[in-house]
Amino acid sequence: MTFNSSENYVALLGTKGGPAIRPSSSMPTSILFMLNAKPVVVDCGLGVTKGLVDQGMQLKDVSLIFITHLHSDHYLELGPLIHTAWTAGLKTLVDVYGPEGLESYWLSFLDSMKADIDLRIEDEGRPDLRQLVKFHVIDAGTVYEQDGLSVSAIRTEHPPLVDCFALSFKTDAVHVVFSGDTAPLKELENFARGADLLIHEAMLESALPALMKRIGNSSEKLMAHWLRSHSYAHDAAQTANNAGVKALALSHLIPSDDPEYTEAHWQQAVKGKWDGALFVGRDGLKIELPIKP
Repeated sequence: MTFNSSENYVALLGTKGGPAIRPSSSMPTSILFMLNAKPVVVDCGLGVTKGLVDQGMQLKDVSLIFITHLHSDHYLELGPLIHTAWTAGLKTLVDVYGPEGLESYWLSFLDSMKADIDLRIEDEGRPDLRQLVKFHVIDAGTVYEQDGLSVSAIRTEHPPLVDCFALSFKTDAVHVVFSGDTAPLKELENFARGADLLIHEAMLESALPALMKRIGNSSEKLMAHWLRSHSYAHDAAQTANNAGVKALALSHLIPSDDPEYTEAHWQQAVKGKWDGALFVGRDGLKIELPIKP
């Protein structure tokens, strides 16, 4: 695949909700936004590095990353992504935007890889990786404005975490919103008002009992977490409808790897709430922007 930076699009690199992977599983959350010819990585779940390469991207071109919250399925591979980009020729600054505490993760990662980093600087003449990454703590409001791209954030409802964000990406040409992880959130309707695309997390209500049985988690805490901290597909559909967006993409799917539940089940789950353009997330799905009628 040839990487094309001259168009606006979103590539859903990883579309699974939760950190565990199993045989035939999709991968946890990560997204590539190409906006105004600038690649933006949003969330770095396991598999993000391979997902970017599969889109044809040169890892040395990674320069801007957003992390929505500190659950492992959203930032586990942040360190390995940047380190691998460095081994692939990264020499320029990477700006990372995310919640308080993210830089502590990075410093611990650097400490764990100190022997390798020092060796490659000495033996291979690489720049010091520790000088190539800058962290920015985000809060609600405008968090980035540069090169014709504006990024703003609102806090979502994802207890027990407080610093969990939905992100809005705007250029002169397109407007895309990512819900992050959230229970149904009224504020998201205004935040996404009129967007070309809303990417929203989604659970398939009918599939949750089978998923619990398959996971084998005897504790009711996991189900309680899902119900208080995430959204059903029909909730996402209602938000998209109320916000008047042009298209809806379901991602961070729970479940995403049960062969008994197909794309048709997700389509049925939003029926009556959303009748616009619908994309059911799968790893590697590329969505051109703006959405064509």
